[in-house]
Amino acid sequence: MARVIVNRHGVEAVRRGHPWIFRSAVGHASPRYPDARIVAIVSEQDEIVGCGVSDPDSPIAVRVWGTSSAVRLDASLFSARLTRAIALRGELFADGATTAYRLLNGEGDRTPGFVIDRYGDVAVLRIDGEAARALAPTLLQDVEPILRRAGIATLLERTSKRTDSGEPKSVTVRFGTEPANVRVTEHGVPFVVDLMRGQKTGAFLDQRENRRRVGELVARRRRAGLGIRVLNLFSYTGGFSQRAALAGGIVTSVDVAAKAHGTAQASFKLAGIDLTPHSFVSADAFAWLAEQKRKDKQWDVVISDPPSFAPSERAKPNAISAYRALHRACAEVLAPGGTLVAASCSSHVSAEDFLTTLDDIALGRSDLRLLDLHGPPPDHPTLPSFPEGRYLKLVFLA
Repeated sequence: MARVIVNRHGVEAVRRGHPWIFRSAVGHASPRYPDARIVAIVSEQDEIVGCGVSDPDSPIAVRVWGTSSAVRLDASLFSARLTRAIALRGELFADGATTAYRLLNGEGDRTPGFVIDRYGDVAVLRIDGEAARALAPTLLQDVEPILRRAGIATLLERTSKRTDSGEPKSVTVRFGTEPANVRVTEHGVPFVVDLMRGQKTGAFLDQRENRRRVGELVARRRRAGLGIRVLNLFSYTGGFSQRAALAGGIVTSVDVAAKAHGTAQASFKLAGIDLTPHSFVSADAFAWLAEQKRKDKQWDVVISDPPSFAPSERAKPNAISAYRALHRACAEVLAPGGTLVAASCSSHVSAEDFLTTLDDIALGRSDLRLLDLHGPPPDHPTLPSFPEGRYLKLVFLA
């Protein structure tokens, strides 16, 4: 097995359970392998401390799969970890009320680079990084029978590869048949997912519990006789909008992608929601918010769940500025006594960083308090030593 020599800081991180070895922790004596391969992780004292997959083109030099010299990285190891992940989800969703959830969460389930989401009897695989992709034929040999035993009839893979004609091909079928739109449930609420064209694996499953919380918030306000006008920015396929509407809210959904509103409206109808009182706006959120401020428009609940503003550490300062501008604009259309729900999905922006974009100076008002701060749900497990896995942050301010 090829060997990668790691300095003491890298060794300590591996032993603590961090699944990445950054290139800065790799010793000068290690060769720069030109291709992805399975490697032994070795200390400067020539002690084997684990094994992983090297990635020659990434700042993450090695993705760690084990911290014992006895670990053998092969299809049987992947299968064992997938089986264990499936068993955990069986416990989490035993009541059958939720049929869309993360089945395998990459680093959080100790399978770095491999994510599988479940939508009823269809699963969607995403492979992160060329190293993981290069080893996928070896590691995924036994995946089909395991998934079929779990009730999965079709496995799709999300990929950025292009067809022979040069057109982007975002989805390929690994086994089963290509599905049309899929109907699933979330805490008993039905919704529609476009698996072939939707973002991520089709839906943002990590916001499931937060969508439920938004529904509960609107229901509480309605019972208390408070305002229930809801604004959902970056609404995409309307998950937050649907839960707010089911709770009695009057919802305005804003997204630049007009086609996403079609999926949102299909989910509304599937759940028995009359579309008449609700609005679906195709617009840039920043420009639209500025226009609403000029018109003195206000909402009682404002939800902001934008795409990642910080895809890299280098982008973090600009991301913080963008969050500040967005949150100020949200605060300017939030009615007195209202609730601001703000989210970030960037791992490069910590919870502490994110809260600085929601303080009194950032919002331009001093009547809001932090009620709750939530992260990813249990089907998106992470590791105590891996803060990068705690990427999702959602804040309630009232």
